[in-house]
Amino acid sequence: MTCIPVQRRHRIERPRRSLLFTPATRAQSFAKSMHSGADIVCVDLEDSVPPDQKEAARTPAVAFLTGPEHATAQRALRINGLGTRAGHVDLLAVLDAAPRHGGLLLPKVGHAEEIRRVDALLSEAGSPVEIYALIETMEGLENAGAIAAASGRLRMLVFGAVDLSAEMGSDLSDAALAYPRGRIVQAGRRHGLDVMDVPSLDFRNTQAVAAAASAARAQGFTGKASIHPVTLEAINAAFTPDATEVARARAVIAAFRAAPNGLAVLDGQLIEAPVIKAMEKLLAVADRAGVECDE
Repeated sequence: MTCIPVQRRHRIERPRRSLLFTPATRAQSFAKSMHSGADIVCVDLEDSVPPDQKEAARTPAVAFLTGPEHATAQRALRINGLGTRAGHVDLLAVLDAAPRHGGLLLPKVGHAEEIRRVDALLSEAGSPVEIYALIETMEGLENAGAIAAASGRLRMLVFGAVDLSAEMGSDLSDAALAYPRGRIVQAGRRHGLDVMDVPSLDFRNTQAVAAAASAARAQGFTGKASIHPVTLEAINAAFTPDATEVARARAVIAAFRAAPNGLAVLDGQLIEAPVIKAMEKLLAVADRAGVECDE
């Protein structure tokens, strides 16, 4: 039978296993992307849009973010960096549109103040849109903890390996990026955020994508970004709990609820409230994926 999450004490956010980047210049692909299987579809106004096309791409991109809610995919928009003119114009367009849902991905975040400033502006505009922070500079990596704690509107950190490795003078190997990956996971997880790994550039090699996604989950990431829909099945599978994990999560939550003092022990392990939040998130992902388990 399908494992439906048990009654919750904490707010559960929608699963964020996969994020598909779609260039803002391909408005004809937006609707198809929403049915690709991605948990988040992020229209990109930054890296994938040439400078002379950003102005023309802005209107359809913002319109995408303000579109109707989708049954499974969440809408998101990556604007240009706030240190650029294009980024300021992008942000003003979003504020004028005041989207009612979805996420705003901020690239090259270096300081917590950037998050707080955007949060304040969105609040002034009356928009409840979430913020996602892309950590892809040495400055952002250094301040990752403060960035993660900057705002209750912030829901996710995204690791940007290409720009960071160029700034660090390193290659893109797992060994070279182990420290920044770990630092971003620690910062995000400490503050209850989702943490999204970098897209695999060799997207046609689905076996390699699956291996990279599994390795990212083992390191603590909660999802992985993608630049092509062909990778989404492998990514979602890697970040979807199996029946054994689901059964364990249900047992942990049941033991916690049965405890009279807010503390419980299951199989010799202490269960506290933070563990319950993680288990409830796991069940939300399982429910979305239709994972089945034995009662």
